[in-house]
Amino acid sequence: MLVSAVVMEAPDKQNALHHLSKKVGLRVLDKSADLFAVSYDGLKVSAEPCALVKINRAEQVGELLKLANEIEVPVTCRGTGSSLTGGATPIQGGWVMDFSELNAFEIDEENKLARCQPGTVVADLQASAEALNLFYPPDPSSKKFCTIGGNLACNAGGLRCVKYGVTRDYVLALSGYLANGKAVRWGRDTRKFATGYNMRDLWIGSEGTLGVITSATLRLVAKPPGTATFLAAFEEDGQALSAPLALSKMGIQPSILEYMDSWTINCLQEYIGEEVFTGVSPRPMLLVELDGSDSTLQEDSNRLVNWLKQNSIEFRMASNEMEAEKLWEVRRQGSSSMKKLASTKLNEDVVVPLDKQIELVAFVNLLRQDPELKIGVFGHCGDGNLHVNFMYDEENEQETNRAVQALGRLMSEVIRLGGAISGEHGVGLAKTPFVREQFNDAEWEAMKAIKLALDPKGILNPGKIFDLFKPWEQKKADVQLSWELSND
Repeated sequence: MLVSAVVMEAPDKQNALHHLSKKVGLRVLDKSADLFAVSYDGLKVSAEPCALVKINRAEQVGELLKLANEIEVPVTCRGTGSSLTGGATPIQGGWVMDFSELNAFEIDEENKLARCQPGTVVADLQASAEALNLFYPPDPSSKKFCTIGGNLACNAGGLRCVKYGVTRDYVLALSGYLANGKAVRWGRDTRKFATGYNMRDLWIGSEGTLGVITSATLRLVAKPPGTATFLAAFEEDGQALSAPLALSKMGIQPSILEYMDSWTINCLQEYIGEEVFTGVSPRPMLLVELDGSDSTLQEDSNRLVNWLKQNSIEFRMASNEMEAEKLWEVRRQGSSSMKKLASTKLNEDVVVPLDKQIELVAFVNLLRQDPELKIGVFGHCGDGNLHVNFMYDEENEQETNRAVQALGRLMSEVIRLGGAISGEHGVGLAKTPFVREQFNDAEWEAMKAIKLALDPKGILNPGKIFDLFKPWEQKKADVQLSWELSND
């Protein structure tokens, strides 16, 4: 059973929308097929809106929000719907604003800036920047289809966070609209801004609950001249997970440092039908990428090789781009291989301090003492952001209950270790059962007060962050997403 929208639209509200559409040139779709197509995202919980509105000019957003606020209609923003937490699901119905057509961007080569509309696809921006020998570092694995607007909504990260940081670190200014339709601009197109409250950063990661972004000015950096890629297998988790602190002490700052546990590697090898390292049974592995000038790469590579000789069972270094791509396939296919084990995956992008990662993975191994639990761990160990994946068959009530109980224990352990329940996916719907535990009373009340101040009628992406929702109690929509075979 799919989730029913909580808010029902009166005919006059729908008529008001169509009247506005004629006034400002909005394209409004309300056929069943169109509404279902935007009723879900990567979480696959479906709740149909009453109308889909195609946005092609920023001013339309202000007019739409003004009307929605006046007649109290929920509004949810959408790019490609690649959120894994239900952040783009219109759980209370209302109107969905589709930004896929508001996708223009320009690069200011001289000032090393990019000015982007929210529908800009991340990979398109990166390709254009690199053609000018510039670099936009945030690189979620969904970059080929996810949008800048979605990245801003959840403060997306990706594999290069260990060296370059997350989306927030590259945002200079934002333009958009408050819930009442008033135009605002936060920040400036400058490298420094220390004037008053930082409203810009408040919007980043707010998942569309505080306002709607229609333009972003992003900072670009010089493109790294070269890279070196390594894949290594280790006897134990602790040896692999010691790498972030050990390499840091050696003065090595990888651009990418990815961990895969032996359970994930076993799934992968069964999936591809061959061993990653011939003669080596499934073991924890690291994918490491270094970048920089030729001299820097040579020096760092030599030091890394010496460390790997002392700590790993076996390792390989790519001698060219083709070999590097083969090493990358190990990381990319890890998630896909798990999907063959069960119908449903709870992908939890938890974060802990670097020196607590070994303890976190040891806790997951304790959970695995229940032989019925299928749990794989991989992710960005360079910044402590590990993806813990619970695989289960949602049609099996016993399996579902086991996975959910284990998930609750994991989240409590993450918080106990001083970590966070989400590093880059946001809260959306999926993390709402655990988000209150993350914050003390002062933090929680401050967040609610900010929401009330900026969106007093609660029309912006309602049901997210603050309201309890249990996605495992909802049957997922039977759909095939265009990115199903991509990786996390």
